[in-house]
Parts: sequence; C-alpha cells; structure tokens
Amino acid sequence: VQLQASGGGLVLPGGSLRLSCAVSGLTVTTYTVGWFRQAPGEERDFVAALRDSTRRAYYADSVKGRFTISRDSSKNTVYLQMNELKPEDTAVYYCVARTFWNVQYYSPAVYNYWGQGTLVTVSS
Repeated sequence: VQLQASGGGLVLPGGSLRLSCAVSGLTVTTYTVGWFRQAPGEERDFVAALRDSTRRAYYADSVKGRFTISRDSSKNTVYLQMNELKPEDTAVYYCVARTFWNVQYYSPAVYNYWGQGTLVTVSS
C-alpha cells in the first residue's frame, strides 16, 4: 500500500490550496481515509476523515467550514480542498487510511497507512 501526497506549497493568508493523495494497493471507497497535520514542534493533529461506507465527512473544529475532504474513485485519489487559509494552518499534511470505520477517527494511532507528507506554508 502506498499513499503519495502532493499539492503543498506557499500561499498567502486567505488563499486556497488543494492537496491530493494518490493511493495504490487499496480502494479509497472501501477504506476510511483522512488527513492529519503536524506543525513544527507540535503533535500530529486530526484534520478531516471520510468514512468508508458512507460519504459522511468529519472535520476538526479549526478547519470546519474552510476545508473539504473528498475522493475520486476513478483516480483512487483523496483530496483536501483548503480555503481561507490562515498562518496557523502551516504544517506538514499527511494523508492516511485504515480498514473499516473507527469511532476514534481523530486519533493518529488508529490509522494503518500513512503518506509521506506535503508541506503547506501560509505566510505573507
């Protein structure tokens, strides 16, 4: 299983980015997929998750209303659309996946698979 994240970069506050996570070795529509982020000197924090059996999405309060997680079954890819970016969104973003839904979807410990991370910097 491989998860390849891309799309990070430098963006001005208030700007937008879309992260992509190309997945091989599992089908994104049958696994729970999500995103975490880690700022320098901080722990990895939950950002968003998309449940395997439904299209229900879950978000951290800090990104709710600004970020949207989605998946494209034809490309086996997971996306994170990030709008209204703030300096505090600066972090390395990781895509994740796990078999079956877990009620502790916000915990990094429950995810089996991790991508390599892509850096997002929000700065003027």
